[in-house]
Amino acid sequence: MRYLSTRGGAVVGNSLNADFTDILLGGLAADGGLAMPEHIPTVDSETLNGWRSLSYASLAFEVLQRFATDIPLHTLQSLIDRSYTAESFGSPAIAPLATLEPGLHLLKLSEGPTLAFKDMAMQLLGNLFEWVLAERGQVLNILGATSGDTGSAAEYAMRGKQGVRVVMLSPVGRMSPFQTAQMFSLLDDNIVNVAVDGVFDTCQDLVKAVSNDAPFKARWSIGTVNSINWARVVAQVVYYVHGWLRATDALDAPGPVSFAVPSGNFGNVLAGHLARRMGVPIARLVVATNENDVLDEFFRTGRYAPRSAVRTWQTSSPSMDISKASNFERFVFDLFEGDGAKVAELWQTLDKTGQFDLGGTAAFARAATEFGFVSGRSSHAERLATIRSAFTRYGVAVDPHTADGLNIAERWREAGVPMVVLETAQPAKFAQTMVEALGVEPARPTAHVGIENRAQRFVRMPADLTQLKALIVQRCG
Repeated sequence: MRYLSTRGGAVVGNSLNADFTDILLGGLAADGGLAMPEHIPTVDSETLNGWRSLSYASLAFEVLQRFATDIPLHTLQSLIDRSYTAESFGSPAIAPLATLEPGLHLLKLSEGPTLAFKDMAMQLLGNLFEWVLAERGQVLNILGATSGDTGSAAEYAMRGKQGVRVVMLSPVGRMSPFQTAQMFSLLDDNIVNVAVDGVFDTCQDLVKAVSNDAPFKARWSIGTVNSINWARVVAQVVYYVHGWLRATDALDAPGPVSFAVPSGNFGNVLAGHLARRMGVPIARLVVATNENDVLDEFFRTGRYAPRSAVRTWQTSSPSMDISKASNFERFVFDLFEGDGAKVAELWQTLDKTGQFDLGGTAAFARAATEFGFVSGRSSHAERLATIRSAFTRYGVAVDPHTADGLNIAERWREAGVPMVVLETAQPAKFAQTMVEALGVEPARPTAHVGIENRAQRFVRMPADLTQLKALIVQRCG
């Protein structure tokens, strides 16, 4: 499998295509776009149903081997087996499916080390990085941005890894106390936390600016673990296949399943789109946003207009406080059937005017008619009401982001079509909102008791590219 850029230019260096391991270590493509496979591999229904008896790790191997064709199969299997263990995820199921009521399910993706769905991809990414770097005799300085859970998942996956250093940017005061402590209390030598004045989009813009400086990126071996990293996206495809299998296990004639996905940077729901394109019978992909509803606006109208930092609201589902959805470019690339020149033109328009509008076009119509995308926006009041309702009706406590997904899922349920809501994180990470909704603080795993009281280490910085580059030179030299 070879990879190309969403903008039609060079992927790595001067190359118009690259292998999986080449793009694994990079961030943005050389032309500013994102890496996409030259084609999406497909599986037929017989193959898909034949995977029902597989463990999660074995299922991951079946999916990933179709994308990572330059990694020896025995090596890929070994890396996957080391990543998806009962010790790391709490049970052999890795991602158990909980039935809330007939036809409504919760796919539990927060059983990993940092209690968030980001562990599902990041645990594998850490092992992939370490193996590729050892094979090539290289080091990698990972530069990332987080609105909450990506940072801790990346740092826990990379801590102690040979040849890897992590510089993670996060917005000052925009994460929950638990999320902040989970990152800043890591004192490993290869972990550098940077608190940036601004919002998540500010941090993400800094990461992209560094990635766009090709000489600096090459000199300091800069890579990324943000959702623009293709390996993260494709690893998330696995749990959609797994979710479909588990939701249809008891059905005599397995049919389509819908998925509701809390959405910020669009990587999670993009993985569902890829699973659908591979042949997984998915009826609807429900994009659930919070008050930062840029994606909902697009799927309703065709207008994509990211907002400025001052118009990106701080909400009670903070990991979704994002207005510039990085992975959205990959989806638009698919809407235009791989026309990199058209994508480049749209992003030039976006840079100049702050928006583009596909409303009324055949490409936009494909989002719903061919790809099954629908959307909705959830408010703080609705979030709290959904948390209370889920606890009262099902005896299940869901975190605020999952509540957004569950709230919007109810609007799009269809008779006879199972709806699977993707869990985002465990409620313990958002105690303040959970107390507001339920009146009691959620229980937390023993390993995370008192995490807010641990010593913390971080660097505070204004949103200044020059200062960030100086820090990278200082800490990564």
